Amino acid sequence: MNGELLTETSAAELARRIRAREVGCVEVAEAYLDRIEALDTKLGCFLTVDRAKTLGQAKAAQDLVDRSEGGSLTGVPIALKDNLSTEGMETTCASKILKGYVPPYDATVVSKLKREGLTILGKSNLDEFAMGTSTENSAFQLTRNPWDLDRSPGGSSGGSAAAVAAGMAPLALGSDTGGSVRQPAALCGVVGFKPTYGRCSRYGLIAFGSSLDQIGPFGKTVEDVALISEVITGHDPMDSTSLSMGPVAAHGLRSGSLKGLKVALPKELFGSGTHPGVAEKIQESIDVLAREGAEFTEISLPSLGFGVTTYYIIAPAEASSNLARFDGVRFGPRSEGKGHIGVVERTRAEGFGHEVKTRIMIGTYALSAGYYDAYYVRAQQVRAMMQQEFNQAFQKYDVVLSPTSPVPAFKLGELTQDPMALKLLDYCTIPANMGGMPGISLNCGFTDGLPVGLQLLAAPLEDEKLLQIAFCVEQALPTATQWPSFS
Repeated sequence: MNGELLTETSAAELARRIRAREVGCVEVAEAYLDRIEALDTKLGCFLTVDRAKTLGQAKAAQDLVDRSEGGSLTGVPIALKDNLSTEGMETTCASKILKGYVPPYDATVVSKLKREGLTILGKSNLDEFAMGTSTENSAFQLTRNPWDLDRSPGGSSGGSAAAVAAGMAPLALGSDTGGSVRQPAALCGVVGFKPTYGRCSRYGLIAFGSSLDQIGPFGKTVEDVALISEVITGHDPMDSTSLSMGPVAAHGLRSGSLKGLKVALPKELFGSGTHPGVAEKIQESIDVLAREGAEFTEISLPSLGFGVTTYYIIAPAEASSNLARFDGVRFGPRSEGKGHIGVVERTRAEGFGHEVKTRIMIGTYALSAGYYDAYYVRAQQVRAMMQQEFNQAFQKYDVVLSPTSPVPAFKLGELTQDPMALKLLDYCTIPANMGGMPGISLNCGFTDGLPVGLQLLAAPLEDEKLLQIAFCVEQALPTATQWPSFS
């Protein structure tokens, strides 16, 4: 099969062709590796690619296929965000402070991928320690949006999202702390899914905000993310926050229906800050879904107005604690200094970037004596209020619908001098992390040639239901699966 056609195929279709012996695992891996080599000098999606290691995994996957063993995605390539620990492969979090660090173990999700027989293409770029919404905070390189190379792919999982959109990977994993899977999925026109908090093990994910982080997949279709979610989710005794539940099931994906579906539209997520083109495409999508039998009701969730403020107290507070381990003693390079304190100060000053330092200082301040009650405790109270409002909404409605991002892809450098504007881009995605809810973004159209993401949220633990609904929405929207072209 032509290599270009292979890289245009969904992961689900690719897996079917591999199982049918229409194409070999090595042939598939080579097609994607060749495309990475051809395109990534312009896009900057990958930080690490090990061709020999990938082809070795592909040969092992082919052995499984030849013995009629393996799983539903055996032989399908995947990219990994570079904050997931990979044994024998550098893991940097796009930070100088971890440059050269090679973990001695795999994250649980990586171990599951290997057991399933997926082939790992490489480690994708991100905002340093997953702190950002544009992938401009990486210490090593800039990632560009495949739809317009002058624009951002979103963040922090921008490398993963752009790689899938550009056909350099059929699947990718990212992490979502305040929208870092769904927002870049929206800006790159792919599907991004954040499972319920605790359904996917965080063991081996280098922590940012431990009560908010969740690993999630990117794919070309809802079926793709459902299939890979089935592989990576499930209980893990290595993660104390892991739920005692089985994997997210993909077998019932096609059994959903839009007829009679009750959909809530929080007016707070359709505010004046929404780009006119985004608002237009979301409304067009609502009209299409209404004709398919979905029932829409505007509601109010007043706590959403405090979402960004609350998040940017809780997340930095947790980050200031989690990043204390990076001291130049155990991981990565060490700078010289006077005594132990001098070494730590110099290492952290030279190793961390501006955004990471800023969030550490904010978080440390919020947790300090005299301010803990005024900031951190108050933020947790607002978080509880937000959870309560959503729980009440889900007693009446099946899903909540909104834009994923209030704006389409913005130009690189356009918002770097306005950090508040960048943080407000998380306005629609933050609630899912605050409440531990599953959320998904899929493309619902284009404005000025740029993708527009539609977000669906469901009650905690209703991951399968959300994927069923998203699959129905995808079938109803004619522009849900279109890809950028490259000369």
